[in-house]
Amino acid sequence: MKSLLFLGTSSGAGKTTLDAAFCRYLARKGVKVAPFKASNLSLNSYVTLGGEEIGMGQAFQAWASGLEPTGDMNPVLLKPSGPGRMQVVLRGKPYMDIDRDSAMDRKAVMEKACESYDKLLAQYDAVICEGSGSPAELNLMDTDMANVGMMRARNVTSILVADIERGGVFAAIYGTWMLIPEEVRPLLKGFVINRFRGDASILAPGIERIEELTGMKCYGIVPYEVLKFPEEDSMSDNGGAIGNGDIHKEFVANLDKLIDSAIEAGVDFEGIEKLLAQ
Repeated sequence: MKSLLFLGTSSGAGKTTLDAAFCRYLARKGVKVAPFKASNLSLNSYVTLGGEEIGMGQAFQAWASGLEPTGDMNPVLLKPSGPGRMQVVLRGKPYMDIDRDSAMDRKAVMEKACESYDKLLAQYDAVICEGSGSPAELNLMDTDMANVGMMRARNVTSILVADIERGGVFAAIYGTWMLIPEEVRPLLKGFVINRFRGDASILAPGIERIEELTGMKCYGIVPYEVLKFPEEDSMSDNGGAIGNGDIHKEFVANLDKLIDSAIEAGVDFEGIEKLLAQ
């Protein structure tokens, strides 16, 4: 086994949750799995037992994997600190402040992110990566780290998560595939349609056409569920809230509910698992 990268056709498409669900699916099978996100833009952070600050999503994914979160799981955390300003947290520790007039050394920071990825890859059977926002932002692609950046740096096999709630799901899938640079496009092996309500059979003609156009495989349609998960993305509007019980147990219980519902709806987790061998 090796690694897999969950990309989203947009922010808030559900890649954090589906990444965590796949981590949980593997952990339930006894696979030693760890999450990874090269670069994260979020103010919703978590401090590990080692005093490292990472994105909340990676803490959530670590718990889904049966692990305590570490700084290597989210080596670059970008925290907005005012108009045009951000704090860069590198491997859980404050690194520098950047603004319109001062930029970080993207190459050096990306090397540190890849070192964290390599470290996890050496320690675990599988590393399940998450992208950031959309991988098709043309104005950001040269500086991207978590999406095309990881595909280029480590040839990570990837899968797209598309949110049908936003409308235009087939355009989003095809448009994202088309805008991914040609040299890494073959790494995009499939897609999942998220948050569907109703009879999924009506999507069949569209799915077949996308598969024909792109060569990607549809690994399933995840039904809409109101779940209680931590919020990381400002675009998220899932409406869920964490209750008063044990936060770890609530996260995992909701993931188990999602996984069971998705399997019942025909999501091919076994097929996604086979991508780890590619």
